[in-house]
Amino acid sequence: MILNKEGTPNKVKEVFMKAGKIWGETELVHANSILEFHRISFKSGFKCSEHFHQYKWNGFFCESGKLLVRVWQNDQADLIDETILKPGDFTRVRPGFVHQFEGLEDGVAFELYWAEFSHDDIIRKTVGSSV
Repeated sequence: MILNKEGTPNKVKEVFMKAGKIWGETELVHANSILEFHRISFKSGFKCSEHFHQYKWNGFFCESGKLLVRVWQNDQADLIDETILKPGDFTRVRPGFVHQFEGLEDGVAFELYWAEFSHDDIIRKTVGSSV
């Protein structure tokens, strides 16, 4: 919350980028150097392009409607995994895997992009001890 000089909240409205697509609409909610967060509205009977991301994971959280997510398996040319997301469901796609989503019912989902980091990313110069 941002306060003005009188100590009361300022009314700040963030402006988000929206982009119309044949399959619906995407709205950027937040982006920084390690993730992107989008709200997508999708239409039944429409799908996005088949595509992949070299470095980014792609996650989908369904808020309403039904969303089909297809993932082509790199090691088995003819194998396509299909996951149907209903409200409250989440799935993710690894970097380098061709994927596509299709609206089975009109709805809204949240799409996340992130790069993976190592949870063991720590280099200790000393060992903790009593003072």
